[in-house]
Amino acid sequence: MSSIAAERAVIGRRRLLRGAAGLGGMGLLGLGGCVTASGQAALGSPQSGAAYHDPVPPLAPIRAHAGRVFDITVCTRPFRAQGPRLDAETIGDALIVHNYGHGGSGWSLSWGSSTIAVQKAMASSPREVAVVGCGALGLTSAILAQRAGAKVTIYARDLFPQVRSARATGSWTPDSRIALKDAAGPAFGALWEQMARTSWKTYRDYLGLPGAPVVFTDRYGLRGSGRNLPAPPGALDFAEYQDSYAPEIRTSGELLPPGSTPFDWPSVSRSSELMFNLRSYGHLLMTDFLTAGGQFVRTEFHEPGELARLPQKVVVNCPGYAAREWWKDQSVVPVRGQIGWLIPQPEVNYGLQYAGVSVLSRTDGIVIQDLAGGDMKGYGDATETPDRTESLDAVARIEQLFATRFRSPKAWRG
Repeated sequence: MSSIAAERAVIGRRRLLRGAAGLGGMGLLGLGGCVTASGQAALGSPQSGAAYHDPVPPLAPIRAHAGRVFDITVCTRPFRAQGPRLDAETIGDALIVHNYGHGGSGWSLSWGSSTIAVQKAMASSPREVAVVGCGALGLTSAILAQRAGAKVTIYARDLFPQVRSARATGSWTPDSRIALKDAAGPAFGALWEQMARTSWKTYRDYLGLPGAPVVFTDRYGLRGSGRNLPAPPGALDFAEYQDSYAPEIRTSGELLPPGSTPFDWPSVSRSSELMFNLRSYGHLLMTDFLTAGGQFVRTEFHEPGELARLPQKVVVNCPGYAAREWWKDQSVVPVRGQIGWLIPQPEVNYGLQYAGVSVLSRTDGIVIQDLAGGDMKGYGDATETPDRTESLDAVARIEQLFATRFRSPKAWRG
């Protein structure tokens, strides 16, 4: 494994560095430029062939202190080695279409996965459809079924934002622990690509809306700052699809020249990444569903046969991790993820990764997540009790960064 690959494994999902990895130490060629009066390309312009990069805008420092941590949340992600469950079965006279088990890719693949599930559910053109679950997959399935002409009722124990999906980080991570390489099978890659492309296109419709439900933000990666720990014994080989199947459904990155950012660090990369402000985005989905005539029934299921007693005879089943308990699906494995929340800073409009910590600035707070341990972090752990020490340690690392390696605008040239 190369040093870059090892670093990516440590910091988690490798999103910041993928574009920069192929650049090495070469200069970047931009798409626009200027020409002097003599007709010769100006030094540093794209035409000249000299190193060129988009200027780094002023970056506000993050106020990372233990006293600004106002919450710590835990999300249990439902992982299945073979990938999400999207098959259909009959219980009594009810058709049950499953839509769960997306690991860390639930929000990212939600529209694509739900499109597949709803197409199966609407094959017989039912007038009414039931959806089990009110998380990422439940809400998108319900809205798509409405758009297909059905009257939809959501049955769930919790209403958004009390669901586990609301405690996700909100990053575009379409192949984050989506399957195991050997268990998914050769055909799953094409299915993943279909889901990813559909979701990527659909999220275009949510850009630029009030409340910023979906946005692009710059992410800065301080290369070489990761905790380069070896993979733990028994580490699993998770499948990766984004580079092989659909590299264009993300933006490319760039390796920035030394001194071009306020970070006093020898190697900094930057990429623009899709992000979900889940509070406003989830509220928008809930509002869209209810405005279109959707109904919500608070209920808790205990065994699969209960779905046959619903008045609707077509059900899209989106229980998330709860499928392990009440559907008795032991193929669902918990993957614990914890977030420490710093008080929001509207002036901070970027994210970063440093020393095994991911920082993401959202409208409802600054997300601090310890990623040390890579993809195996939290695997098989169903505990949802917050670990305050974990979050405070991550916050302390970011605090140290801004205290010692972040220069004022006057001290660096953008």
